[in-house]
Amino acid sequence: MMDMNEQRKKVVIVGGGITGLSAAFYMQKEAREKGLPLDVLLVEASSRLGGKIQTVKRDGFVIERGPDSFLIRKKSVGTLAKDLGIEDELVRNATGQAYVLVNNELHPIPGGSVMGIPTEVGPFLKTGLFSWAGKLRAAGDFVLPRSGIQGDQSLGGFFRRRFGGEVVDHLIEPLLSGVYSGDIDHMSLESTFPQFYEVEKKHRSLILGMKKTTPKQVPQKDGHGAKREGAFHTFRHGLETLVEAIEQQLEPGSVLKGVKIEAVKADGDKTLLNMNDGQTIEADAVILTTGHEMAGRLFAPHGILQELREIPTTSVATVALAFPEEAVVQDREGTGFLVSRSSDYSITACTWTHRKWPTSTPEGKVLLRAFVGRAGDEAIVDLSDAEIEKIVLDDLSKTINIKGKPDFTVITRFKQDRPQYRVGHKQRVKAAREELAAKFPHVKLAGASYAGVGLPDCVDQGKAAVQEVIEELF
Repeated sequence: MMDMNEQRKKVVIVGGGITGLSAAFYMQKEAREKGLPLDVLLVEASSRLGGKIQTVKRDGFVIERGPDSFLIRKKSVGTLAKDLGIEDELVRNATGQAYVLVNNELHPIPGGSVMGIPTEVGPFLKTGLFSWAGKLRAAGDFVLPRSGIQGDQSLGGFFRRRFGGEVVDHLIEPLLSGVYSGDIDHMSLESTFPQFYEVEKKHRSLILGMKKTTPKQVPQKDGHGAKREGAFHTFRHGLETLVEAIEQQLEPGSVLKGVKIEAVKADGDKTLLNMNDGQTIEADAVILTTGHEMAGRLFAPHGILQELREIPTTSVATVALAFPEEAVVQDREGTGFLVSRSSDYSITACTWTHRKWPTSTPEGKVLLRAFVGRAGDEAIVDLSDAEIEKIVLDDLSKTINIKGKPDFTVITRFKQDRPQYRVGHKQRVKAAREELAAKFPHVKLAGASYAGVGLPDCVDQGKAAVQEVIEELF
């Protein structure tokens, strides 16, 4: 009889961001529950796990350097929290009016707009966001035919055709481009918001289609004066709660930090990984959750995945500013604002975090979180902390009355790390997966570069890779 140890399979997961972490957690869970002879090793080049998820705790504040929450309707992070036993730590955002900054003025986002698409005519007609000509042009959506474009197209092109430039520049662009820090006129409709294409195909008019398919908005307050529930979740003590819980629950000895993969080779059924500390790891399967750049670099000697290197990236920075309450005079209710591209501002958005996430901020304090840098406007990210802080304070004081300096500021740069889903993105990724399947059948790609940048999208990709690997190995 064959010795069980000889049959044991080794899966190496490269990259300890949320994709790699959820893959490692679910791989070990499956192995335990199904009694699979499987060893998992997670390899992370830096000295910490969590990737872009980084929570700073200081003077009673909970400050996110990277992502600050996730959409509740995308179920996978909520499920992961349950599987980890930390779902009681989840908190929802407080809802409130959001604004768009156009021509130095904060305009409320019109009621009934879904991702910028009007589903109620009244608020749309009343808003000062657009000129009458802009409003009239947007009404063209009621009569325009379907686009008739086969295959992928740019998000900007699609919306400009239906609504005209003004509605796109002042509302749709600030809302949609922020998610990807991208340029809406190059972003892929198919890879970012395919549901809009489907709505046009089915209903022709986006306004009528969204009206039919969007669940009715509950009034802002219920009968007891309680606010409507927010659509986002985070953890009371920050998103790093999730990272720490996974790290604690991974089996002892299954994480290797501070070690980098330098080369990948195929050896029969095995994949050999050469590490920068001189060791070679032999794997039966590999889940590669690094960015696309790294994937392209590792497989360059084999002449594959080179198209991935054409996926552009942008740089952004987040700037969190903590103040005493009396230093910030805000005459507006609400949770923050987005900035129209046509405005002469360096910041792209600002969250009034103390209002949106009350658990983030101690009593008597204010927390503002601004964003700088986007496709085509990235030089600001390379400035010094002092320069960035000054620019952000100057911009903020045009809309909010700020007296004095912040108690402290936390600035985080993400350089060249936001993958841009350009037109044709899906085809590029599909071609890369096919090349891998032909030459390295036991290597899988997963992560923010490929099929969605939000935390739930990353968890979903990690879980999907686990299923693929288990089906192939057993």
